[in-house]
Amino acid sequence: MEAKAIARHVRVTPRKARRMVDLIRGKQATQAITILKFAPQDAATPVRKALESAVANARVKADKAGEAFHENDLYVKETYVDEGVTLKRFRARAQGRAARINKRTSHITVVVANKEGAR
Repeated sequence: MEAKAIARHVRVTPRKARRMVDLIRGKQATQAITILKFAPQDAATPVRKALESAVANARVKADKAGEAFHENDLYVKETYVDEGVTLKRFRARAQGRAARINKRTSHITVVVANKEGAR
């Protein structure tokens, strides 16, 4: 059984979020949450929240199916970051000019699944 969570329009650049996503890919879900909890980067927080949401979705899915749920059996099957919309802002510069500032957003997707042959 696998469960998925998507955090859309997160105000962190995709490049910074991909650094965090690469840390947890393939790891056990509880271990990945711990890694993200203690990571000093600000991008770790939205990735951790998406991962916790995927684990909660797996719990709900198991309850609906009447299956036993063990959080320790879950691992991060796949996770990726897509680019979201870019907010375009302008900053005043010298001699009446303006410079564009791009405020990038991300769509963070996390998929967790049971390990094969677990319990």
